[in-house]
Amino acid sequence: MIAGNAAAMSPGGLSAGEYMARASDCVACHTAEGGQPMAGGKKFSTPVGDIYATNITPDKTAGIGNYSYEDFEKAVRQGIAKDGHALYPAMPYPSYARMTDKDIHDLYDYFMNEVPPSAEKNKDNDIPWLLSARWPLHIWNWLYVDEVQPANKATVNNALLSRGAYLVEGPGHCGACHTPRGVTMQEKGYDASSDVYLSGAMIDGWYAPSLRNISKSPEELKDLLRKGQSQHDALSGPMSEVVTQSTQYMTDGDLDAISYYLLNFSHAPAGAVSANGAISYSPKDGKTLYSMYCSTCHGDDGKGKDFTVPSLVNNSIVTAKDPASLLSVINDGAQTPQTQGNISFKMPAYKQVMTEEEKNNVVNYVRGAWGERAGE
Repeated sequence: MIAGNAAAMSPGGLSAGEYMARASDCVACHTAEGGQPMAGGKKFSTPVGDIYATNITPDKTAGIGNYSYEDFEKAVRQGIAKDGHALYPAMPYPSYARMTDKDIHDLYDYFMNEVPPSAEKNKDNDIPWLLSARWPLHIWNWLYVDEVQPANKATVNNALLSRGAYLVEGPGHCGACHTPRGVTMQEKGYDASSDVYLSGAMIDGWYAPSLRNISKSPEELKDLLRKGQSQHDALSGPMSEVVTQSTQYMTDGDLDAISYYLLNFSHAPAGAVSANGAISYSPKDGKTLYSMYCSTCHGDDGKGKDFTVPSLVNNSIVTAKDPASLLSVINDGAQTPQTQGNISFKMPAYKQVMTEEEKNNVVNYVRGAWGERAGE
């Protein structure tokens, strides 16, 4: 695939390295709330325990200041630290392995020369000692991580499609959230050759919807990636942070490429079963509750308000096979990303207002009315 690279200085004034760090979403993962950028400390919950992002500033004691380019490249592409221990695959190195030499070099220069050093010490991971051994991760890499040749030149004719594939499958590592995982937490696919790649998955209590068969215009998809909201839709949950820290900084050309790639991802995941038959739900209870709590903003027709309140019609959270994200939004509320030149809008939480049964009834009504026959 063709990779291409951002210009030495992006339209937003970012260096090539900082642009690639944004595209790779490094800030969101390696910065704790209220902490110094890239100084680590952010917690990630995994099936074996909590792990904490590491300090990747150029501090020579607490960070990666003593890493040579070869050390850095090995960590980013192979998941092996300078001292030889294997990194946990919460670090999406199977995707970063697809990045070009130029982009990896730009990243290294950025971290060593532009990121302020921080002496913040790395936190110990909260993993039981029986499960904390690192050597099995080398076996995990051998089993699940294919050796990928970085994309340094064009191998297909469509440059826009190739650039989109590079950004989604490589630095953007979209599959880390949107691809289902196996019993040992490996992604079941890392690119379009897999029938389940980007077919939707659970993450931190949210359902990251399938990115196959997206029914949006290129302009609407670009609006969501740039601003976190569009005329009829809005993003929330983990994806809100991705927009805030990453995609809002991307060039129009790269957003065009990502949109083109995703909108041409037209085949359904293997084993997908479409709903059929009548939907059983409690329309009276759900409709009454919807009218009381939801219709003022989302409308009786569920179409919301352009560029302000997302439409529930054709909404990926509503049509998803797993209603976890919809329940989370109703329970805890949601807020669109804060991006340059755009106001963030907030939906209130209803966990202290509605009972579990009432929330379920609202969800079943919404999915029955606008969920394209999504199940109860």
